[in-house]
Amino acid sequence: MQSRPYRAQFVAYVLAMMADNIEHVISYWVVFQKFHSPALAGFAVLSHWLPFLLFSVIVGGLADRFDPRRIIQCGMLLFIGASAGWGILFLTDTLEMWSAMALLAIHGCAGVLWQTPNQLLLYDLVGPAALPSAVRLNATARYLGFLVGPAVGGGILLVLDPAHGIILNTLFYVPMLLWLFWAPVSAKGAVATRLAVRGFSDIVQTIRAIGPYRILTSMTLLAGLTSFMVGNAYSPQMPEFASDLGHADADVAYSALLVADAAGALLAGLALEAWGRLKATPRTAIILAILWCLSLLAFASMGNYTLAVALLFAAGFFELSFNTMAQALIQLNAPADIRGRVVGLYNMAGLGMRAFSGVTVGVVGAGVGIHWSLGLSAAVLLAFLLVLYRHATRNG
Repeated sequence: MQSRPYRAQFVAYVLAMMADNIEHVISYWVVFQKFHSPALAGFAVLSHWLPFLLFSVIVGGLADRFDPRRIIQCGMLLFIGASAGWGILFLTDTLEMWSAMALLAIHGCAGVLWQTPNQLLLYDLVGPAALPSAVRLNATARYLGFLVGPAVGGGILLVLDPAHGIILNTLFYVPMLLWLFWAPVSAKGAVATRLAVRGFSDIVQTIRAIGPYRILTSMTLLAGLTSFMVGNAYSPQMPEFASDLGHADADVAYSALLVADAAGALLAGLALEAWGRLKATPRTAIILAILWCLSLLAFASMGNYTLAVALLFAAGFFELSFNTMAQALIQLNAPADIRGRVVGLYNMAGLGMRAFSGVTVGVVGAGVGIHWSLGLSAAVLLAFLLVLYRHATRNG
């Protein structure tokens, strides 16, 4: 926060993340009211995460070759276009299934154009020494957007109709769009500018390139395993968890459970930033991931509502801690000429793999129950993490 450019980026990032969540609140509500389609709700999840799986490395390659600020601005324009598109369709009452799917896909592509280049921009704004702090604070801003966005979105729905509310939402993306015209960025090196973007073959080439770097491989594996097995797939199941926990008001219980997870993450960002003594190492990141896994395993088997809230608070704390530490290690150890591709590969693993966690937790939960599916997923993940920790310990 001592860096003036970073402070400006932080404010713009919070507003953009808030706008992202406001759009979800308004568009999901209208789509549910109009179509009552579980399949469309499932498509909303896939369209949000699949672009990260398919295009993160490609976008990282573009950020290596071109100015990342312009790529982020393209993402902001897509966000603005998606919100404006929803608003026009709401106003004219012409929303159809295909147009809803198209706008959901545009929103997902906007996200992948934003996240990886923005992570590279952090490196330019603050340098390697302050990068772990910048990564933590940006992750804290992300969770702040998760908390504030739904509240603001709900307030907008109370004051305005969905059409005018979601059009108003386009204004929250403008500060990021404009600030990027003046944001400082380091010049690209000669090696980086000569590397061509080869499409999907970049994924294979990047995996081969990080092979000799144990820190890069272990942190990418950590991101992929946690996202594939669990990710955030337990969040859509919160209404059923709240009901199973026997709370008198399932709606209030649902909100409290979600707030607990996000509040734990916020506290982690503030506490780690204030303390500043937890050194970023692969071993520490894996231990924090193991603690997150144990918190979710206990939550899945918990029958007491108060303890369940406490366990989700702990899960949010550990999740932000290991994710931000892993991301900082990736950026600090990535070769300079392919940093964008390496960060893109990490995002492909950490965000793109979340598309499959809906199967490991959600689809399996339909057969055996959500408590068993989350518990089994967390138990299998725990076994993988112990193996990964042993590997990291053996290799120093």
